[in-house]
Amino acid sequence: MTTALIILALLAVALGLAGTVYPAIPGLGLMFGGAWLLAYATDYQIYGTASIVFLAIVAIIGTAMDYVAGMLGAKYTGASKPAVWGAFIGGIAGAFFSLPGLLFGPMIGAALGELIARKDTWQAGKVGIGTFIGFIIGTVAKVGCALTIVLTLLMMWVASWF
Repeated sequence: MTTALIILALLAVALGLAGTVYPAIPGLGLMFGGAWLLAYATDYQIYGTASIVFLAIVAIIGTAMDYVAGMLGAKYTGASKPAVWGAFIGGIAGAFFSLPGLLFGPMIGAALGELIARKDTWQAGKVGIGTFIGFIIGTVAKVGCALTIVLTLLMMWVASWF
Protein backbone atom coordinates (compact mmCIF):
# COMPACT_ATOMS: atom_id res chain seq x y z
CA MET A 1 0.00 0.00 0.00
CA THR A 2 2.84 2.40 0.83
CA THR A 3 4.41 1.86 -2.57
CA ALA A 4 1.14 2.65 -4.33
CA LEU A 5 0.73 5.85 -2.30
CA ILE A 6 4.29 6.94 -3.10
CA ILE A 7 3.78 6.27 -6.81
CA LEU A 8 0.48 8.19 -6.75
CA ALA A 9 2.17 11.07 -4.91
CA LEU A 10 5.03 11.25 -7.41
CA LEU A 11 2.54 11.21 -10.28
CA ALA A 12 0.65 14.09 -8.65
CA VAL A 13 3.86 16.08 -8.25
CA ALA A 14 4.86 15.41 -11.88
CA LEU A 15 1.39 16.31 -13.20
CA GLY A 16 1.42 19.42 -11.02
CA LEU A 17 4.79 20.42 -12.43
CA ALA A 18 3.31 20.21 -15.93
CA GLY A 19 0.33 22.20 -14.68
CA THR A 20 2.50 25.14 -13.74
CA VAL A 21 2.83 26.03 -17.41
CA TYR A 22 -0.58 24.80 -18.56
CA PRO A 23 -3.28 26.81 -16.77
CA ALA A 24 -6.03 24.21 -17.15
CA ILE A 25 -4.29 21.96 -14.60
CA PRO A 26 -4.08 23.19 -10.98
CA GLY A 27 -0.32 22.72 -10.81
CA LEU A 28 0.69 23.95 -7.39
CA GLY A 29 -2.35 22.40 -5.74
CA LEU A 30 -1.52 19.02 -7.24
CA MET A 31 2.10 19.39 -6.21
CA PHE A 32 1.11 20.17 -2.64
CA GLY A 33 -1.31 17.24 -2.64
CA GLY A 34 1.49 14.98 -3.85
CA ALA A 35 3.83 16.31 -1.16
CA TRP A 36 1.24 15.70 1.53
CA LEU A 37 0.64 12.20 0.20
CA LEU A 38 4.39 11.52 0.33
CA ALA A 39 4.46 12.70 3.94
CA TYR A 40 1.45 10.54 4.79
CA ALA A 41 2.90 7.47 3.05
CA THR A 42 6.13 7.77 5.05
CA ASP A 43 4.33 8.43 8.36
CA TYR A 44 5.67 12.00 8.40
CA GLN A 45 9.18 10.67 9.07
CA ILE A 46 10.88 12.36 6.11
CA TYR A 47 8.44 15.22 5.51
CA GLY A 48 7.15 16.53 8.81
CA THR A 49 4.39 18.93 9.69
CA ALA A 50 6.64 21.99 9.44
CA SER A 51 7.73 21.11 5.93
CA ILE A 52 4.15 20.44 4.81
CA VAL A 53 3.04 23.80 6.24
CA PHE A 54 5.95 25.48 4.41
CA LEU A 55 4.97 23.80 1.13
CA ALA A 56 1.33 24.83 1.64
CA ILE A 57 2.41 28.45 2.08
CA VAL A 58 4.58 28.27 -1.06
CA ALA A 59 1.68 26.78 -3.05
CA ILE A 60 -0.75 29.46 -1.82
CA ILE A 61 1.67 32.30 -2.57
CA GLY A 62 2.43 30.92 -6.04
CA THR A 63 -1.23 30.51 -6.90
CA ALA A 64 -2.07 33.99 -5.66
CA MET A 65 0.84 35.51 -7.58
CA ASP A 66 -0.36 33.84 -10.76
CA TYR A 67 -3.78 35.49 -10.51
CA VAL A 68 -2.68 38.82 -9.06
CA ALA A 69 0.18 39.44 -11.53
CA GLY A 70 -2.07 39.27 -14.59
CA MET A 71 -4.64 41.52 -12.97
CA LEU A 72 -1.98 44.02 -11.87
CA GLY A 73 -0.49 44.02 -15.36
CA ALA A 74 -3.87 45.00 -16.77
CA LYS A 75 -4.66 47.51 -14.01
CA TYR A 76 -1.22 49.15 -14.27
CA THR A 77 -2.02 50.13 -17.85
CA GLY A 78 -5.42 51.53 -16.87
CA ALA A 79 -7.64 48.67 -18.00
CA SER A 80 -11.40 48.98 -17.78
CA LYS A 81 -13.67 46.31 -16.28
CA PRO A 82 -14.57 44.91 -19.72
CA ALA A 83 -10.84 44.53 -20.43
CA VAL A 84 -10.31 42.54 -17.23
CA TRP A 85 -13.28 40.33 -18.12
CA GLY A 86 -11.93 40.04 -21.66
CA ALA A 87 -8.60 38.81 -20.28
CA PHE A 88 -10.44 36.23 -18.17
CA ILE A 89 -12.58 35.00 -21.06
CA GLY A 90 -9.59 35.08 -23.42
CA GLY A 91 -7.63 32.95 -20.98
CA ILE A 92 -10.37 30.34 -20.84
CA ALA A 93 -10.91 30.34 -24.61
CA GLY A 94 -7.14 30.26 -25.22
CA ALA A 95 -6.82 27.03 -23.24
CA PHE A 96 -8.52 25.24 -26.15
CA PHE A 97 -5.92 26.48 -28.66
CA SER A 98 -2.77 24.93 -27.21
CA LEU A 99 0.30 27.01 -26.36
CA PRO A 100 -0.37 30.01 -28.65
CA GLY A 101 -3.87 30.30 -27.23
CA LEU A 102 -2.57 30.09 -23.68
CA LEU A 103 -0.03 32.82 -24.31
CA PHE A 104 -2.07 35.20 -26.42
CA GLY A 105 -5.67 34.48 -25.37
CA PRO A 106 -5.67 36.76 -22.29
CA MET A 107 -3.84 39.49 -24.19
CA ILE A 108 -6.28 39.43 -27.11
CA GLY A 109 -9.27 39.24 -24.77
CA ALA A 110 -8.08 42.22 -22.73
CA ALA A 111 -7.35 44.26 -25.85
CA LEU A 112 -10.77 43.47 -27.33
CA GLY A 113 -12.50 44.29 -24.04
CA GLU A 114 -10.69 47.62 -23.84
CA LEU A 115 -11.43 48.38 -27.48
CA ILE A 116 -15.13 47.71 -26.93
CA ALA A 117 -15.20 49.81 -23.74
CA ARG A 118 -13.21 52.85 -24.84
CA LYS A 119 -12.90 52.62 -28.63
CA ASP A 120 -9.21 53.62 -28.32
CA THR A 121 -6.82 51.39 -30.24
CA TRP A 122 -3.69 52.74 -28.52
CA GLN A 123 -5.11 52.12 -25.03
CA ALA A 124 -6.34 48.66 -26.09
CA GLY A 125 -2.82 47.77 -27.24
CA LYS A 126 -1.31 49.01 -23.97
CA VAL A 127 -3.78 46.98 -21.94
CA GLY A 128 -3.15 43.87 -24.04
CA ILE A 129 0.61 44.15 -23.63
CA GLY A 130 0.28 44.91 -19.91
CA THR A 131 -1.87 41.81 -19.48
CA PHE A 132 0.66 39.71 -21.38
CA ILE A 133 3.56 40.98 -19.24
CA GLY A 134 1.53 40.31 -16.08
CA PHE A 135 0.78 36.79 -17.32
CA ILE A 136 4.47 36.12 -17.94
CA ILE A 137 5.46 37.46 -14.49
CA GLY A 138 2.76 35.33 -12.85
CA THR A 139 3.92 32.24 -14.72
CA VAL A 140 7.53 32.85 -13.72
CA ALA A 141 6.47 33.21 -10.07
CA LYS A 142 4.41 30.03 -10.30
CA VAL A 143 7.29 28.08 -11.86
CA GLY A 144 9.60 29.41 -9.14
CA CYS A 145 7.23 28.15 -6.46
CA ALA A 146 6.96 24.79 -8.22
CA LEU A 147 10.74 24.49 -8.27
CA THR A 148 10.82 25.39 -4.58
CA ILE A 149 8.41 22.55 -3.85
CA VAL A 150 10.36 20.02 -5.94
CA LEU A 151 13.74 21.04 -4.54
CA THR A 152 12.43 20.99 -0.97
CA LEU A 153 11.09 17.48 -1.46
CA LEU A 154 14.34 16.31 -3.05
CA MET A 155 16.59 17.90 -0.44
CA MET A 156 14.61 16.47 2.46
CA TRP A 157 14.63 13.03 0.85
CA VAL A 158 18.41 13.19 0.35
CA ALA A 159 18.87 14.49 3.92
CA SER A 160 16.91 11.48 5.22
CA TRP A 161 19.70 9.21 4.01
CA PHE A 162 22.11 10.62 6.60
